[in-house]
Amino acid sequence: MELWAEIAERIAPSGPVALTHRELAILLAITLVTILVGPLWRALRLAVTLVHELGHAVVGILAGRRFSGFVLRMDASGHAITHGPSRGFGRAVTTWAGYPAPAIVGAVAVVLSLHGWAAPVLAIAELILLGSLIRIRSFLTAVVMIAVIAGVGTLWWFADERWQAIAVLLIGVVLLLGAWRHLGAVVRDRSAGSDPGVLASLTPLPRWVWTGTFVLACGGATWWAIDSLVDAMPPIF
Repeated sequence: MELWAEIAERIAPSGPVALTHRELAILLAITLVTILVGPLWRALRLAVTLVHELGHAVVGILAGRRFSGFVLRMDASGHAITHGPSRGFGRAVTTWAGYPAPAIVGAVAVVLSLHGWAAPVLAIAELILLGSLIRIRSFLTAVVMIAVIAGVGTLWWFADERWQAIAVLLIGVVLLLGAWRHLGAVVRDRSAGSDPGVLASLTPLPRWVWTGTFVLACGGATWWAIDSLVDAMPPIF
């Protein structure tokens, strides 16, 4: 009973987090460095791809499809395998979900961290990641998953409330910026196997329309996150 009580205590949300302008500037500088510095980005983009593939998986399950596995590759590409009708709404929405997923998850992480919900976010993320372990289909995927699970679990169990909030906020901003970098890559990808190419083959709409919906989704998520960050900061004067 003591263990369950401790788990419940660690899942409980805390109070809202107020950031100083200096703290926000440092956080944004760190995220820009991680996104713009090549070696750091090559490591972190696998985490963005992980969220991309789990976005396919989660939406596929919600759409009534069966999720059987996923892989991550060294070039930061990936593939989630779902089973169901080869055409129709379920297949289309599952295919669409990948590129907006990091931006949406990132925005949710930013907003909830600022409102004191970092601990529940970390706990839910840990459960989703642990539940996805049985769907791993490559060694690299296993390495990335174990590293992410260890990092999220450490933050949830050992970090105090403020450090949890700062970490979740940092993760959220990295996912948002990473989503835009991934989106830039898919705009340049003209292959039929890309998500916009697949969506164009599944529907009457051309690929540029689907790419436009990715931009709108990422833009809406980014605006929501920025608006929340501005509200959380004290007045300059």
